Amino acid sequence: MAKPDDVNHQDNNCDSGQKLMPIDEALQLLIKNANPITETETLPLNEAQGRILAEDISSTINVPPADNSAMDGYAIRSVNFSNADETQLPISQRIPAGVMGTELERGTVARIFTGAPIPAGADAVVMQEVCTVVDNQPTNNNDIKITGPIPVGNNIRKAGEDIAIGDTILTTGTKLKPQDIGLIASVGIGKISVYKRLQVGIFFTGDELREPGETLEPGQIYNSNRHTLRGLLENLNCEVIDFGTIEDTLEATKTAMLKAAESTDLVMTSGGVSVGEEDYVRIALEEIGQLNMWRINIKPGKPLAFGNIDTKNGRKPFLGMPGNPVSVFATFCIFARPFISEKQGASETQANSFMVAADFEWPKAGKRHEYVRARVEENVVKLFPHQGSGVLTSTSWANGLAVIPAGTTIKPNDLVEFIPFSELSVA
Repeated sequence: MAKPDDVNHQDNNCDSGQKLMPIDEALQLLIKNANPITETETLPLNEAQGRILAEDISSTINVPPADNSAMDGYAIRSVNFSNADETQLPISQRIPAGVMGTELERGTVARIFTGAPIPAGADAVVMQEVCTVVDNQPTNNNDIKITGPIPVGNNIRKAGEDIAIGDTILTTGTKLKPQDIGLIASVGIGKISVYKRLQVGIFFTGDELREPGETLEPGQIYNSNRHTLRGLLENLNCEVIDFGTIEDTLEATKTAMLKAAESTDLVMTSGGVSVGEEDYVRIALEEIGQLNMWRINIKPGKPLAFGNIDTKNGRKPFLGMPGNPVSVFATFCIFARPFISEKQGASETQANSFMVAADFEWPKAGKRHEYVRARVEENVVKLFPHQGSGVLTSTSWANGLAVIPAGTTIKPNDLVEFIPFSELSVA
């Protein structure tokens, strides 16, 4: 059982005396201001996975369209096998899937295969594994021995059993999974209306930032946030427009904000939203728009800015993520993901979680609500040993976030809330 070696790392600095917005209040503010997009487009099914459905889908057919066999076997009249005796009858026809058989002759059975329509006169199917084939040489007109009783409806899938004509199979706001695409295909619909992809403009500030592949000079770092943020947005099926890294000045920041806002639905960046002398993003937002939210009671990621940029085309929302790599990841999962999902028109925006026993100790209660990088293994949740907001390896190692409320201590075997990455669209 582990105890992280930096439970109370430097991210606790400057908490004292600050009024921080509660997480639930911040989420409510974001969702209230999401203003879902309304523009739609029509797509073929093979291009619609991951998109948000803009219409209810109703079926014009029954699925299955006719009574059919649930397995390979023999279609029978159950009355011929109403007692416990073994009965031998000849095979009068063979019915593969996709072929309509003829009416079942009295005193016979029909060889039938999975999915094949039930012939008129038959009311049950007997699986081939419990039947005995009697080879009538030299005619090859085989008989079948079946031991009853066989109930009416045995191994028959009824017409409309899955979907009936007029059933609504999917509703507006559904994020289309592969199984949803298959479901739509099963009722014969080839094109559907979906909401247009959300266009997200991103840019980055920091004269110290360099791109992977470039040579680092003293004091410089690689811009991991750019690639993390792009990947997170693309996982949500956003159209990302990258405005690159800009000069670290107030004027350059305002120019980049306006340029991005004029051509996208949402503007995002990381860094520049804290209280340092070189943190221009928050200041720029206040000068060319409105700052509606800043400093959240969360760890990592306290300096999360949300507001609007005023453009010639109206106000555009802005999300300023923290600068530390883990803070970008965590605040995207907790705040940006549900905001973007709501803005995309999705009906389900909240992540599901479950309780699991802790395989660690959290001895000192923190002042902020914490989302720690964790992994569930063998029915317990384990923490990455280094929980600093710059330790990006923790996000790659983890398979979810463990939630530790403010003012909480944890002992081994205590139940802890765990949110899998699969629920956060980052798995």
